[in-house]
Amino acid sequence: MTEVNTPPSTAGGAPAGASPRIGRWTRFVTARPRLSLLVALVLTALAVLAGSGVADRLGSGGWEDPAAESTYATKALEREFPDSQPNVLLLVDSGRASVDDKAVAAEARGLAGRLAGEKGVTGVGSYWQSRSPALRAEDGHEALIAARITGDDNAMAKTLDRITPHYRGTHGPVRVKVGGIVAVRHEMQTIIKEDLTRAEMIALPITLVLLVMVFGSAVAALLPLGIGIVAILGTNAVLRGLTTFTDVSVFALNLTTALGLGLAIDYALFIVRRYREELSTGAAPLAAVAATLRTAGRTVLFSALTVAVSLAAMMVFPQYFLRSFAYAGIAVVLLAAAAALILLPAALVLLGHRVNSLDLRRLLRRGRDAKPAEGRAWARAAGLVMRRAPLFALGTTVLLVILGLPFLGVKFGTADDRQLPSTAESHVVQDQIREGFPGSPGGGLEVLAEGPATAAQYTAYQRRVAALPEVARVDGPLVRGDAAYFTVQPRGEAVDGAAQRLVGDLRALHTPFDTKVTGTAAVLVDTKHAIAERLPWAAVFIAVVTLLLVFLLTGSVLIPIQAVVLNALSLTAMFGAVVWVFQDGHLSGPLGFTSPGSIETTLPVLMFCVAFGLSMDYGVFLLSRIKEEYDRTGDHDTAVKHGLQRTGGLITAAAVILAVVMVAIGTSRVTNTKMLGLGIALAVLMDAMVVRSLLVPAIMRLTGRATWWAPAPLRRLHERFGLSEGEPAAPVREKEPAGV
Repeated sequence: MTEVNTPPSTAGGAPAGASPRIGRWTRFVTARPRLSLLVALVLTALAVLAGSGVADRLGSGGWEDPAAESTYATKALEREFPDSQPNVLLLVDSGRASVDDKAVAAEARGLAGRLAGEKGVTGVGSYWQSRSPALRAEDGHEALIAARITGDDNAMAKTLDRITPHYRGTHGPVRVKVGGIVAVRHEMQTIIKEDLTRAEMIALPITLVLLVMVFGSAVAALLPLGIGIVAILGTNAVLRGLTTFTDVSVFALNLTTALGLGLAIDYALFIVRRYREELSTGAAPLAAVAATLRTAGRTVLFSALTVAVSLAAMMVFPQYFLRSFAYAGIAVVLLAAAAALILLPAALVLLGHRVNSLDLRRLLRRGRDAKPAEGRAWARAAGLVMRRAPLFALGTTVLLVILGLPFLGVKFGTADDRQLPSTAESHVVQDQIREGFPGSPGGGLEVLAEGPATAAQYTAYQRRVAALPEVARVDGPLVRGDAAYFTVQPRGEAVDGAAQRLVGDLRALHTPFDTKVTGTAAVLVDTKHAIAERLPWAAVFIAVVTLLLVFLLTGSVLIPIQAVVLNALSLTAMFGAVVWVFQDGHLSGPLGFTSPGSIETTLPVLMFCVAFGLSMDYGVFLLSRIKEEYDRTGDHDTAVKHGLQRTGGLITAAAVILAVVMVAIGTSRVTNTKMLGLGIALAVLMDAMVVRSLLVPAIMRLTGRATWWAPAPLRRLHERFGLSEGEPAAPVREKEPAGV
């Protein structure tokens, strides 16, 4: 443990015995509090300007591995055969007439001709030109016009906005709807922006009410909310800057709002609660701030580092969808911690005892302080759990494992139009194509052939592909120079197991020319491979750095291992619920989404990193207080009870507030965002109310004093580099437990 030979802060005076570094930091952040807050206000205003319009610069893709074979083939086909990669579809409905009716055909050809003349549009084709059966509905009343919009995501969105009003709607004998991947992504981006605004309008007032209930004081309740707003606005500015250099996913905005409010409120809750505790002992405001930074401030710093480490693990993956969450998450965590450790102390010094002003719970308490009763309740709960430690440890573990069992049946897929509400036009178009058109146009595989080849060699290759058992039809080749491409239609669904096996079969064929396979199933195969290849590295990174940070906090060998294992166990309910609800479709009606029968491949990685980091956040809060009491008394059982007594209510309140924010995000009409918000809300609540309240004290009671053991070299390492929340006047030295 860290030895400190000076006494802790004394009531009514400057912080006595603070280490020079901590003392200098306290003096720095409290020297000119008004100036600090004024500078923060100016910087926040600049962040608002810098981050304005950030959503319009974010992409709605990013699930593909940029180094994968399918990505290479897609880009090569876009370059060499732009007609092969349509990304916008006009669904032409002829009503009761046939699509082959003369008036219908004339109108459709006119629409296709006008579309071909639009700036930024190329590769226009239609059923009425090619007579391809794949572009005509089986009932004969619908057919497709396909085209490609060129440019990056923003350019394509602008082109779509410009041309859509001229084609959507009724034209003579036909009615037109607009679909395709560009329309899906653009509609998704628009809905996310609208839903995010609504989520903020839901979360902010509810959060404020909960904070008032937690603190009683309206003044104290506003402080965490202010820190959260600063963190969100600052992160928006960071993301806006990052879009200049790299692609950033629009989904990252949801994480910015959730973590910005959630973590800032967590950190501010912890600091404000500790500050009020110090004031209640008679300390002067400046001394209370110094003691708070020396204790809770260290915990906030460690917590921010552990969360940032979990989020940084997503940088290992090549998909910019995942990397975007790392960018946004790390930025918002660091900004939330910085605001809590710089701006909040300045505000507390200025407020002094007025932080307790406007106590809205006074009438409910009727003059009695509710805190001791609350503390005693948590102490009694901890005592009960520790007296029945084997029962609670086994029962809780079995419950969490059972809740996670549905994840064993997970099926991974790709994000498509079914992420959107069932009423979204692009979703409606794709549904009609899936159900009414032969072979599901756009769901096939495409093979790019490169290198010199003869017509006979292409014909031989086509026959070999057609002979594969999963192949329904082979079209092509279309030849241009030394390149050609074939379209291969699987017998079943576009991304089912047979289609994925077909990707492997196509890639295994020996040919006299180089072949590259792309298409929806090929992208899924490559994405799964990229995730599986890098997942162990991400897990090792999270585990090793988390073990190191928790060791530096506690000085124990066993506690870091317990923290990693129990945190991972706390996520089982989230993963089980994700499969049971979103893959299997249970509750799809009440929650308002369409189940695609699979989980988007990158989403479990994202949810694990975010939820694991938040679990560590609460774990650090609890462990730091237990360590403080253990350093002070040397009594293991008392330390565990005291830690839960002091932090149980705080962690639960923080978890409920964060869950409210995540549920607000989960009201999104986009399924992935709904899954992210509701899944993490469940994980947070399970961690705070089950793992921290039941499993952690039970396990620590079973491990006893051995919990704090470390070999002599590691003890010396911790004494030199470790940090503890408390700084006792006389550190307690204990003999090592027998047999350890």
